[in-house]
Amino acid sequence: MYQEAVQAPLAAVLRAFAVSLAFAVLGMIAGMFVPPALFLPLVAIEIGMLLFAFFLRRKKAISYTFLYTFTFISGITMYPAIYYYLQSMGADLVLLGVGTTFTVFTGLALYATTTKRDLTFLRGMLFAALLALIVISIYNIFVPINSSGMLAFSFIGVLVFSGFVLYDFNRMKQYGMTLDEIPLMALSLYLNFINLLLSILRIFNILSERD
Repeated sequence: MYQEAVQAPLAAVLRAFAVSLAFAVLGMIAGMFVPPALFLPLVAIEIGMLLFAFFLRRKKAISYTFLYTFTFISGITMYPAIYYYLQSMGADLVLLGVGTTFTVFTGLALYATTTKRDLTFLRGMLFAALLALIVISIYNIFVPINSSGMLAFSFIGVLVFSGFVLYDFNRMKQYGMTLDEIPLMALSLYLNFINLLLSILRIFNILSERD
């Protein structure tokens, strides 16, 4: 009975995650037609929604409408980065980055849901590493990091968000979830995937510029 109770919500989380990615793709398409002046306000809205979801985390109370609205806006704000990588290193490498991300994400998810180990002990280390990445990102805005530093930053990003994929999937396996938690878990997986993707694309771009 316990396994059935865990597996049913996990399948629902994966469906919500897949729909979230679809909304993000629609957002990227819409981003082609959004005036540049609107991107900054949309980023502010995106950050506000993310903080709202974070503060509601204990209540586990975000809705599917909130989830899909956020991922659509996220797709719009991500369009300039994807466009830059398409122009900088070409569609082939971008597609390779997407494929690599899907492969890594799937492999980590399979391991986390099949291992007998409880990986939830990673939480504290992962959140500390995430805060460090955020601080470095803010620092980079004012004092740009050179390509070697950014390459190291990107590899650390891959490790951190890979760790979050392991943590989230293993937590679902170990402790299950309620139906109300599904949108929040799907949002967490979406953020892991997108940040993993952007870190991998950044690595590919830096390496391609050195060739």
